[in-house]
Amino acid sequence: MVLLGPPGAGKGTQAVMLAERLNYLHLSTGDILRENVKQGTEIGKKAKSYMDKGELVPDDIVIEMMLDEIKTDAKDRDFILDGFPRTIYQAGKIDAALEKLKLDIDLVIYFKTSLKIVLFRLTGRRLCRECGENYHIVNMPPKKEGVCDKCKSELYRRKDDVEETIKKRLEVFEGQTKELIDYYKGKGVLKEISGDLDAEEVYEKLSVII
Repeated sequence: MVLLGPPGAGKGTQAVMLAERLNYLHLSTGDILRENVKQGTEIGKKAKSYMDKGELVPDDIVIEMMLDEIKTDAKDRDFILDGFPRTIYQAGKIDAALEKLKLDIDLVIYFKTSLKIVLFRLTGRRLCRECGENYHIVNMPPKKEGVCDKCKSELYRRKDDVEETIKKRLEVFEGQTKELIDYYKGKGVLKEISGDLDAEEVYEKLSVII
């Protein structure tokens, strides 16, 4: 399964819920990238060389990381690609690679989300510096302000979680995603859900589709 949607659409939240409740394997590009860099794997070193220069990690490296995870952990489990692929190029490459493994993308969920909701969610988002746990100052505040419930480390606000930057990120997302949506529509695997709904409401609708 692929979860598509703009930043703040709730893809990560739903992926975690599906992983916990249905034992799906949650594959997030950000998590996989950070883990490979942290572990100092060969591919992690390649990725870090780009990150250290402030450059985007090339598609082929991200795809290689994803496939390594799928080959290792997804042989007998359903898996979720969270926020990946983001471009037609990535979609074509991952489809070709999965075909060789005799696997398919069976379902793509597009979280259609309004600008108002995206801004509310992202400007209020806080992350743990140590374990990466997500919080929201209104919807999901920590027990103690500025401190992670799980590991007691400091919470911070991402530099790009400000209104002006969020709007620019959404423009980029929309430019990339229109073709991607048409691509998956053409394959007959795309379903649409409102990302404006509360997490449990979204999960209920997602469960019906699944």
